[in-house]
Amino acid sequence: MRRTSAFFALVAALLLVSACSRSPRVTFYTLTPVAAAGAVQQNFSSAVAVGPVTIPELVNRPQLVVRLAPNRVDVLESHRWAEPLKNEIPRLLAQDLSPLLGSSRVFAYDQVSAAAAQYRVLVDIVRLDTVPGDSVTIEAGWVVRGAGNGRREGRAVIREKVAGSDYEAVAAAFSRALAGLSAEVAKSVRSEAAGAK
Repeated sequence: MRRTSAFFALVAALLLVSACSRSPRVTFYTLTPVAAAGAVQQNFSSAVAVGPVTIPELVNRPQLVVRLAPNRVDVLESHRWAEPLKNEIPRLLAQDLSPLLGSSRVFAYDQVSAAAAQYRVLVDIVRLDTVPGDSVTIEAGWVVRGAGNGRREGRAVIREKVAGSDYEAVAAAFSRALAGLSAEVAKSVRSEAAGAK
């Protein structure tokens, strides 16, 4: 009887240790380009390089960071970006800009040398707030550099509602907010191109 009790106690202890040693399941998220309502026919022939893009150190990590209060955030260990945002955001902006400019020659900075591009877009994201179940807010400034000393600056605050309570809805809202930023940047690129003529 004593042996049986000791055996069951040992089995229970082993099960408890194995349950505690398992790490929680991690879910990975990506950003996706958003079909642009203002897309135009192919008519912008100049190459555009997007980047570098700077982001706040607070969100420059694999984990999703959500705001809980004005001075409090939560870093979600089990909800992560599939790739670093500093790499994914320039690529996404380029994909969103391409139909807005009507050009197939829009690239993330790491995909084309700056010397080969007639226009270069530098983006500084100064705020990237995520409130689950509510909204995603991006505040950014940018500079469009054209031929010679051509230069056009812009700034925008883009807020997108989160349509759902899960983190997939957060990633979708984030993608829409970046599409809104791309629409503003596209206006600056077109203005700089028009001014250079």
